[in-house]
Amino acid sequence: MSQNPLKIGVIIGSVRPGRFGSTVADWFLTEIGKRDDMEVHVIDLAEPALVAELKLDYDASGAPADGPNLARRLEGQDGFVIITPEYNHGYAAALKLAIDYGYSGWRAKPVSFVSYGGMAGGHRAVEQLRQVFGELHVATLRDTVSFHDAWERFDDNGRPHDEDGTAKAASVLLDQLAWWGVTLREGRAARPYEG
Repeated sequence: MSQNPLKIGVIIGSVRPGRFGSTVADWFLTEIGKRDDMEVHVIDLAEPALVAELKLDYDASGAPADGPNLARRLEGQDGFVIITPEYNHGYAAALKLAIDYGYSGWRAKPVSFVSYGGMAGGHRAVEQLRQVFGELHVATLRDTVSFHDAWERFDDNGRPHDEDGTAKAASVLLDQLAWWGVTLREGRAARPYEG
C-alpha cells in the first residue's frame, strides 16, 4: 500500500434480488485490488443497513431524519467507482436516492463508471448519471468499462471471457481515477471547495 493511498468508494448501484451487479463487482474488486495506490471501501446499496437508511423519513426541514451512515461513508472518500446497471434505459432508483442523500459527500471528487446491461451496455444509464453528477459539482471521468449483454460476457466462475481486454480497460479507468483523485484531494486541501 502506498504511503497515502486514495480512499475509493466502490458503489454497487443495484439492489435487485439476483442482480448481476455482484458478478461485475467481484470482478472489478479483483482488478482494483491489484493497485497499491488505492484503499477500497465497498458501499453496497443492498446492505441491509443502507436499504433501511434509504427508505428515508424526512423531517420538516426536508433533511433526512435517519442516521448519517451513508453520508458519512461518502464524505470519507477521495473518489468513487459506480457499478451501475441499465434498467429501462436508465439507472436504478436506489442509486438516485443514494446520490441525493449523500449530496455534499460527492462534491469536488472524481467518479468513474463500470456499467452493464443489454445491447447498450449501460451507456444510457452512465450518460444520465453524468448529468446528475454535474449538478453536484462532481468530475465524471471520460473512460468507462461497460459490459454489453453482460450475462454473456462472464464464465460460470464470474470471470470475463476477455480477461485481457477487460483488465486493460479497468487499468485505464483506474489510472485516470488516480490522477483526478490526487489532484482534487490536493486541491480541496489547499482551498476548500465552496462551489
